[in-house]
Amino acid sequence: MQTLTSVAAVRERVHAWRAAGERVALVPTMGNLHAGHRSLLAAAHAHAARVIASVFVNPLQFGPSEDFTRYPRTPEQDERLLAEAGCDLRFAPSAAEIYPEGDQATRVHVRGLSETLCGQFRPGHFEGVATVVAKLLIIVGPDVALFGEKDYQQLLIIRRMAADLALPVEIVGAPVVRAADGLALSSRNQYLSPAERARAPAIYRALRAAAAAIESGTTDYAALERTGTLALTQADMRVDYFAVRDAADLAEPRPSSTRLAVLAAAWLGRARLIDNVRAKPPLRGDGGAPVAD
Repeated sequence: MQTLTSVAAVRERVHAWRAAGERVALVPTMGNLHAGHRSLLAAAHAHAARVIASVFVNPLQFGPSEDFTRYPRTPEQDERLLAEAGCDLRFAPSAAEIYPEGDQATRVHVRGLSETLCGQFRPGHFEGVATVVAKLLIIVGPDVALFGEKDYQQLLIIRRMAADLALPVEIVGAPVVRAADGLALSSRNQYLSPAERARAPAIYRALRAAAAAIESGTTDYAALERTGTLALTQADMRVDYFAVRDAADLAEPRPSSTRLAVLAAAWLGRARLIDNVRAKPPLRGDGGAPVAD
């Protein structure tokens, strides 16, 4: 596996692969890699002959009081995991390479999707995400880029951004990778104490309970949100939101919604946990009542 740190060098390498007729996949990461990232790399190999992983802790997506300085950085561990996963190229740029103009950099803002849910609690976060992902896609020029569905809102924002800017890339979402007890894998899970880690799977249980109720025909989504919020509160979490939304655009569920997403974000100690599951409401008749598939 080769490691490159400059935009020019990455473009030169990708140009050579393209000249040989090889498809290229990109897996953007912030490092501190784990089994979830490994699954993204495996999916990337299924889509392309060459796989690039970017490793860059993006300062634009962290708020003033967030954990940019203490976000876990494990470059040696990351390099080993990427090599073992068959990654062809690690792109590890500096902040100056990505943002030569510093804080005055051009920003990309995806209206609507960026202001709800996590966007309400982390102002500017998704602007930072959209900006860095747009730059990485333009720098690398991959045929396909892969993102985990744990960050479901982020995935929808990136898809919208790529479509709106007419970027010639396929955005692929990969399923959430979970621990045996259901907790979604995340670099921030290491912030959890042993006692907090034991309580953390409550977020997945609450999401699954709400999804099961939806698939059984429940349409009182506000009640499901209250129940989910209560379950997380009882697990000593500080809840940012527990929400039922249309899976296509994160709008409030409509009678025409065929797929719903149940999403949650909550604090447990120093860790902000986010997760989601999808649910398919029963088909409805003309009168609005559920009917069998």
